[in-house]
Amino acid sequence: MPLVPLRPVLDATVKYGYAQGAFNVNAVAQAEAVIAVHEMFRSPAILQGADLANAFMGGRVDFANGTLEDKKKGARNIAEAVKKFAEQSPIPVVLHLDHGKNFDSCVAAIEGGYTSVMIDGSALPFEENVELTREVVKYAHARGVSVEGELGVLAGVEDHVFAANSTYTNPLSAIEFFKKTGVDALAISYGTMHGASKGKDVKLRKEIPIAIKECMNHEGIQGALVSHGSSTVPQYIVNEINALGGNIQNAYGISKEELKAAIPCGIGKINVDTDIRLAVTRNFRELFRDHPELKEDARVGGVWKLLDEKRDAFDPRAFLAPIMDTVMYGTGDEGAVALITDAMRRGVKEAVGTLIVEFGSYGKAPLVEPATLEDMAARYAKEG
Repeated sequence: MPLVPLRPVLDATVKYGYAQGAFNVNAVAQAEAVIAVHEMFRSPAILQGADLANAFMGGRVDFANGTLEDKKKGARNIAEAVKKFAEQSPIPVVLHLDHGKNFDSCVAAIEGGYTSVMIDGSALPFEENVELTREVVKYAHARGVSVEGELGVLAGVEDHVFAANSTYTNPLSAIEFFKKTGVDALAISYGTMHGASKGKDVKLRKEIPIAIKECMNHEGIQGALVSHGSSTVPQYIVNEINALGGNIQNAYGISKEELKAAIPCGIGKINVDTDIRLAVTRNFRELFRDHPELKEDARVGGVWKLLDEKRDAFDPRAFLAPIMDTVMYGTGDEGAVALITDAMRRGVKEAVGTLIVEFGSYGKAPLVEPATLEDMAARYAKEG
């Protein structure tokens, strides 16, 4: 079916009491795998491209320095791939911009084909965050595109998103933010953290989403709460990477038990990126261990060279420069390159499949009320 906006998918999580995993992708093969594993579990799917993922998919290997033009190109590449797989799929599929840096980044994603965007104004003073988010909502809703905002600051680092310390979300400010901006979803700070080094035995402050949801119910506010920085960082994968020559240290995630306990407290969308990165990197290392001849292969030997040089890296983008056409467009996916993309797909399915079950979205695809961008534009105009 065609790509759908985020709002109907999150409305179902609120109505039926489960959470929807949202998974970041940085290659055509990853997008294909995320949709395939959701199909297997009959779950709706939320695929996320981070602001800098768009720069990477626009061909910018040094994606931290990506320009707006790079992001526009990459947004189109991601959207074209996701649309192709979604059109052949029986489940609802959302393409969501993660951590949109500014208004122009959100516009680039929408024009490229994204059906949902996040504008991250969390580092701004409250009123500036409101104003920026409101402008994105106005632009996006007129086109049927859903919007996620953020209030409160998560510690840690992911792509260009960095903060040394966290600031928990004030529930009363969250209600004011919903009212003033009209966002469909709000990312909150309640103890999660970006990156792979979240610390051992993190305890989430579940009273924060509880308080926000109670206030939303009293005020008649429709919307979903989002948990960023929620990768579980499976220790067995970290250990396997290190046994294969990697050097990943002090890597700990949020426990599945903590995340699952937050769902009935009001969390409807849970963002995961690091788990996928780790599983794919582990698979790359296994591939070159089991097929050492690939280290000298003309097409993929460069991938091994980067793996060997960057032993403490686990973001697959650090290794994929030699096969960027395949990453960006899915072309040349044959021979030795196909072994790399197969390793990528298997890693994605392993990381994502587990969390579909844990978060409870399996079997929920038929419960999402379908809506096109045109449908949602009319609905937003009516809500007005």
